[in-house]
Amino acid sequence: MTTAQNEIKGEQKNFQGATVVCFESRHAEIMADGIRRYSGDAIIAPTMQEIPLEKCPEALAFSEKLFSGQIDVIVFMTGVGTRFLIKAMAAHDPLEKIVQALSRVTTVARGPKPVKALREFKVPVTITVPEPNTWRDILEALDLSEKSISLEGRTIAVQEYGISNEDFIRALKKRSVNVIQVPIYRWALPDDTRPLVDAIRKIIAGNVQIALFTNAVQIRHVLRVASEHGLEKPLGEALKKVVLSSVGPISSESLADCGFTVDFEPSHSKMGHLISETAARAEDLIREKREQTRHASSLRGQQPMNGPKQSQTGIASSLPGSLPRNDGAVAIASSSPETLALRHNSPFLKACRREPTALTPIWLMRQAGRYLKEYRRIRDQVSFLELCKTKELVAEVTITAAEKIKADAAIIFSDLLLVAEPLGFSLEYTSEDGPVLSTEVGNVRDVCRLKEIDPADSLSFVFDALRLTRSCLDPKIPLIGFGAAPFTLAAYLLEGGASKTFVNTKQLMYRDRDAWHALMEKLSRMLVQYLNGQIEAGADAIQIFDTWVGCLSPWDYREYVLPHTRSLIQGLKSGTPVIHFGTGTSAFLHDMRDAGGDVIGVDYRMELGPAWETIGYDRAIQGNLDPAMLCSTRKEIRAAVKRILDQVRGRPGHIFNLGHGVLPMTPVDHVIALVDIVHEMSAR
Repeated sequence: MTTAQNEIKGEQKNFQGATVVCFESRHAEIMADGIRRYSGDAIIAPTMQEIPLEKCPEALAFSEKLFSGQIDVIVFMTGVGTRFLIKAMAAHDPLEKIVQALSRVTTVARGPKPVKALREFKVPVTITVPEPNTWRDILEALDLSEKSISLEGRTIAVQEYGISNEDFIRALKKRSVNVIQVPIYRWALPDDTRPLVDAIRKIIAGNVQIALFTNAVQIRHVLRVASEHGLEKPLGEALKKVVLSSVGPISSESLADCGFTVDFEPSHSKMGHLISETAARAEDLIREKREQTRHASSLRGQQPMNGPKQSQTGIASSLPGSLPRNDGAVAIASSSPETLALRHNSPFLKACRREPTALTPIWLMRQAGRYLKEYRRIRDQVSFLELCKTKELVAEVTITAAEKIKADAAIIFSDLLLVAEPLGFSLEYTSEDGPVLSTEVGNVRDVCRLKEIDPADSLSFVFDALRLTRSCLDPKIPLIGFGAAPFTLAAYLLEGGASKTFVNTKQLMYRDRDAWHALMEKLSRMLVQYLNGQIEAGADAIQIFDTWVGCLSPWDYREYVLPHTRSLIQGLKSGTPVIHFGTGTSAFLHDMRDAGGDVIGVDYRMELGPAWETIGYDRAIQGNLDPAMLCSTRKEIRAAVKRILDQVRGRPGHIFNLGHGVLPMTPVDHVIALVDIVHEMSAR
């Protein structure tokens, strides 16, 4: 069979007879038909029913405020809830009066279902929230839309569905918004729970391979029914052996809150994508889940019955291919003149210096991530922050990734925002929103309150992890350390996490230049110490991530960012290559070059050849395959690699990478194939 035929065959994979349980209620039969269409044995176990609250006092209070002009914005969260609300109001007032009142306010529809419901009643929709329709997407739509209004001091009504989204409510109140919560219905268990109980028993018996979740409430109702039948504990254990596939981030967050790890999310938060994409990956997902289960069992078997919880160090030492003991000999060998010379002449470091190489070196951003089963196995046992702060685990995932894909460099597993906690910010990671920070920085006084930190003390765990990783990594393979650029770190701190509009960041820049420059200077000083500490701990090169800088105009970059990035790069230890990476930077590549860096990293939104010409050939360049290409076929990957290499034309100084990080759903064999293809096609 040809490679192309294999690719086609791979794209037609299905459930292959696996038993798939789905907890959907409203569209239960549609889900069942979809599962069967992809050769799955469907078990449908409805978990809930919607109970309208037609006499709810909150809904009546909402009507009074709406008619009296006290409401400025209404957020409609669901289609069913929108219909319930309008019908409940129509029981007391004429529909025409209701439609006229709704037409006078800003209406926000969270996705296509409330849009459809509003149009049924001929209510105009002011703002439609794009996928994946999280509460952060709602806020950003309110910020970004030309049809929006200033929120400060306004009154916003939120039509709720089943359970309140407290994070959303808190975020609105933080913006000085008056919030009216309007619960229209609550979720109740179905009248007949026998199908759900039967499904729970089949899961416990080991007769289910995959579970599909389409709603944030489903897992809570499943556990509630299990508890009522004395089955909660065996169900919890059994679900660890089942592939858990979630329709989107809101459902995934609920599963995570209940202590479960989501194995798969589709590319779009829709039921059809959930079924088809889970089916396409079913064989791999089931195999990986079985391997994780066997590994977890072996870990439990190493502990005494009812003994203490295994230490994090113990996890690392018991993993396949575990780290060698660091008795000092390996560390000495990795820093000896001979091995330092080997690394100095490695393809990666030679490319950083724009010297000719026998092939184009390649490493990947997020090469240690969720696409690797070895990484997921560890993350099943510890939180993200625990992983980052445990040197043995950091070394394990860093080295495993580099060795598995045969990259020409390893990058230490860490996170840009580990510096936030020592500065005085609270930091947590959620499956829905990623990093979430909380504190206020709005003026010079707030900046002055930020702590001056000593990374050697507050971030010593990063340096310890670098030293251990360097001692255990192949001495010939360079190790990359990294940190955020001052702007990207400032943006994270000011926005409280990721953002699409960066309104808070730009408001400080434009309204209070003194506070902005004071903040950037403080962050730059800290980052110089932090990255020099990484170099001293064993990093052979440093990458500076300016992930969010593409939100700026060229003038803003030169005025508010360039001097501080330059100060950071000039403060780093001489002789250590610096990769300066940004996204969305095509408009000011030459300015980025002026800010500094031996290598300029570019994203996938520009062609590499013209980008290098703009930057200048006295700098090396890194990039720039679209990460999504790795989710296509090997034939397409090969063609894309050729297009990039053709633009380079063999010029010394090119490091192959993605234009951003590896996506979680990327097939690992495609990543391995990419490295092989780059090496093969660039061999000189």
